[in-house]
Amino acid sequence: MLESTGDGLSWLSLKWFFPSTFQNYSWENPNWLYLLWLIPLFFIVRWLIGLRFNQTYDVALEQKHLKINRTALLRFVPEVIMALSIALITIALARPQKNNEEVEQWTEGIDIMLVLDISTSMEIEDFKPNRLEAAKTVAHEFISGRFQDRIGMVVFSGEAFSLSPLTTDYDLLYNYIDEIDFNMIDKGGTAIGSALAVATNRMRDSDSKSKVMILMSDGDNNMGNIDPLTAAKLAHAYGIRIYTIGIGKEGRVPFGKTFFGTTRYVENTLDETTLREIAKIGEGRFFRVSNNQALQEVFASIDKMEKAEIKETRFKDTTDFYTAYLHWAVVLFLFWLLLKSSFINNLLQD
Repeated sequence: MLESTGDGLSWLSLKWFFPSTFQNYSWENPNWLYLLWLIPLFFIVRWLIGLRFNQTYDVALEQKHLKINRTALLRFVPEVIMALSIALITIALARPQKNNEEVEQWTEGIDIMLVLDISTSMEIEDFKPNRLEAAKTVAHEFISGRFQDRIGMVVFSGEAFSLSPLTTDYDLLYNYIDEIDFNMIDKGGTAIGSALAVATNRMRDSDSKSKVMILMSDGDNNMGNIDPLTAAKLAHAYGIRIYTIGIGKEGRVPFGKTFFGTTRYVENTLDETTLREIAKIGEGRFFRVSNNQALQEVFASIDKMEKAEIKETRFKDTTDFYTAYLHWAVVLFLFWLLLKSSFINNLLQD
């Protein structure tokens, strides 16, 4: 690794000319590098012009007296040194440098509460393997796509309780989701209003600028001591936006097996009107899904709508290395002057 050219005589190192060194550079003024192609062309044209107009004398010598003197090639040394000096000045003008850039990402985050129905009807198998397992899968995927958001969970059937407070410990949330089953709450039924109230209670002290509740249910509110619309108004008063998802098909749906191993069917109903009104009060949206893919698409849509803006702070440390090439250019230029201004030049020409 090259050190800064400001450190003593570090510019004397030949590493400045290694191909690997140039590969690591960025260039402040890269257009200067195009001139490097013109430097050899300039000297070739200059040599051809000199060859054409220099005064020469015809000397008659026998062929046997004509010998090639390799030392005659030394007359090109000054020209080569001058070309190298100009090339190094050109490289210096292009400003080779290295940038060490650090990017710090941060976001204020969103507080999200997942409210999941675990009543017996969530065992219905119009989703694969059933409604509850399909909801658990998409909740898992939804959490994995978040960045620095605090997420909590409430589960409910005939009663509601907080499964997890708002947290950024996503691994803990995954474990909670995996452990959800129908036996977590003994009391049967569907207490949507109670679930909204418990979720609101968990979020009321949040100072986040964006608070979101996602309610997933497949039934009618028939339990609990608080009306769902009243609970939705309470949530809205705390600045919570509510998305509601109605899960399942209407009518005859598969629900387990009979004693003889055949598929059992039951009639399913969903209070879509209440879920729509809850979403309207909470200034969110209502979604109706009837299969696994539709449920995944809904969560993907909510995920896009509720993305926090990720902000970046960039720290850029730039180190210039043009002085190394400038030093070498000066040294070669002085060497060229020595050759041109002394008897050495005459020896080389002769």
